[in-house]
Amino acid sequence: MGYQKNDLVTVRIEDMGQNGEGIGKADGYTLFVKDTVIGDVIRAKVIKAKKNYGYGRLMEILTPSENRVEPRCPVARQCGGCQLQMLDYREQLRYKENKVKNDLQRIGGFENPPMEPIIGMEDPWRYRNKAQFPIGYDREGNLVAGFYAGRTHTIIPCKDCLLGAPENRPVLEGVLDWMRENRIPAYDEADGRGLVRHVLVRRGFSTGEMIVCLVINGAELPAPERLVSRLKKIKGMAGITFSSNTARTNVILGDNVSTVWGRPYITDCIGPVKYRISPLSFYQVNPVQTKRLYETALEFAGLTGSETVWDLYCGIGTISLFLARQAGKVYGVEIVPQAIEDARRNAAENGIENAEFYVGKAEEVLPGYYARYEQEHGEKAHADVIVVDPPRKGCEESLLETMVQMQPERIVYVSCDPATLARDLKYLCGRGYELRRVRPADMFPMTVHVETVVLMSRVKD
Repeated sequence: MGYQKNDLVTVRIEDMGQNGEGIGKADGYTLFVKDTVIGDVIRAKVIKAKKNYGYGRLMEILTPSENRVEPRCPVARQCGGCQLQMLDYREQLRYKENKVKNDLQRIGGFENPPMEPIIGMEDPWRYRNKAQFPIGYDREGNLVAGFYAGRTHTIIPCKDCLLGAPENRPVLEGVLDWMRENRIPAYDEADGRGLVRHVLVRRGFSTGEMIVCLVINGAELPAPERLVSRLKKIKGMAGITFSSNTARTNVILGDNVSTVWGRPYITDCIGPVKYRISPLSFYQVNPVQTKRLYETALEFAGLTGSETVWDLYCGIGTISLFLARQAGKVYGVEIVPQAIEDARRNAAENGIENAEFYVGKAEEVLPGYYARYEQEHGEKAHADVIVVDPPRKGCEESLLETMVQMQPERIVYVSCDPATLARDLKYLCGRGYELRRVRPADMFPMTVHVETVVLMSRVKD
């Protein structure tokens, strides 16, 4: 039987989907219900009805699952940031392991992928070293900072996210007080007016250094000295900056960052390597798990000291410099020029001389290098190991093709999306590589996201 919109339905949740939503059946009719976990018996209101399935809103939990826990955050349900706070952490890890395994089987066609236990956290709270808070108004016209509600641009007020550093709160309170006192308006997406769009905070967990970047819809920051006098008192404050973004866009940061006070970067360490991080640089948000993720990538790379390694989508050189200590030569590629500047500086500051960095799209730089190398040297360019850590969309096919042509002994793929990972691995396995090891890592507890490190080896003829 089917259901209509606004029907009330009693459902037992038997599975969880890609985005953390509970999945249950009522008289054979499949219903997807957010904020539910496997084992819950609930009453839901149908909010969207298709012929064979629908979407429901949780109205009441009739019998809670034994794996359900009380969310710590008071706005966990409204805020779009955490999808799994109501699920016991051990079950979150099991869910993520299954997510990776299922995508490898369903999309990649790997019948029995060589899964290894997920790398979980001992304390899955307060792990984020970066936070981006939109600034706006509530219904009464009061200035607020917080996070967008799921799939909307309505701001849920929240100055202290339990995934972020406690220091975020005084930063936001200082910015909002400065805006009120100087009558500085928040940006309004509807009409493109107003000044302050977002506040970005980065904190080095090993150094305690902090940098603030205000994203503004303009070229100048009004009353900067008053902002500085408030924020520089906060422990660890190393720099106060702003980024101009006047485009009508969902992209948060502009292309450049101007320094108002202090310096335009912080430093942080992962293991023995020290990194300089600017507001525009990509840097993993969970330093505890990043160390473990990179150690896994290093182990999978199997370096002996003489290898030539390419690190694609290298950011500020985080993985490159980790690998360079045990490789012959490392080449890093990244599209953001500022990140490459940071990468070169990071190499110099760590005394690493065997790392070279290129600015550009990995899918253009590597094929271009490969073609030039053959012209100039009369032989094919070769890599012993290629490490790739692409964005969510995965790798362009042209890049995968060049990787295969360079015939590395090993490919280490670090992925933030199991679906595109599975697609890319299927391509590589059809062209002379085999899947050897798969190790998920929980970089983002309380959310549905999962990172995975994969080792592929070239099949010997």
